[in-house]
Amino acid sequence: MRDDWRIRIELPEEAQAKSLLGRLGLDLGTDEAKRLAHELEGRRLAVSRDGNELFVYASTPAEAERARGIVEAELADEGVEASTSTVERWLHDEERWTGEPREETWEEEELERGYAPWEVRVERETHAEARKLADELEGEGYDVVRRWRYLIVGRAPEEEAKELAKRGHGEVEPGGQVVWEARPQNPFAVFGAAFGGLGSA
Repeated sequence: MRDDWRIRIELPEEAQAKSLLGRLGLDLGTDEAKRLAHELEGRRLAVSRDGNELFVYASTPAEAERARGIVEAELADEGVEASTSTVERWLHDEERWTGEPREETWEEEELERGYAPWEVRVERETHAEARKLADELEGEGYDVVRRWRYLIVGRAPEEEAKELAKRGHGEVEPGGQVVWEARPQNPFAVFGAAFGGLGSA
């Protein structure tokens, strides 16, 4: 895939980043850098700058590694000490580079606040049917909030909540504080806010 790999170079000063960016784009000083650049001829690597950081993007890890060699040769030629990352990969599903910290999801934030991020809501025809299903679920280790013919089971992650909803012919909705804040007109919201922490195990 194109530009799914990069190296990151952090220089002590922004002016040094500008200087190195110019050399990478125009005139490479050392023979070693020129030799490596010749290997990459026709590949047209993209280079960007953010303050005192440079980013070199490549389509393969091998290209990124060779570009790293060019950068390190130029840094040595200029006598500049800089921090150069290992080759980083773009993680499409998480929308981040491997060298960057993973951001906490809203589901994880809800769990930390003591709420189940997803709730399965089931309605039965009679109170007896609801009680029977609740007993079965509790026997399997689920925490169930019982409200006459209605059951609420907090779950995480969403896939697990969907599986449970299929089994009980219920519906999956965001749980805990999310329901209370987003859908206050929902009669289940009160229960979600009050019991959102239940069933998150």
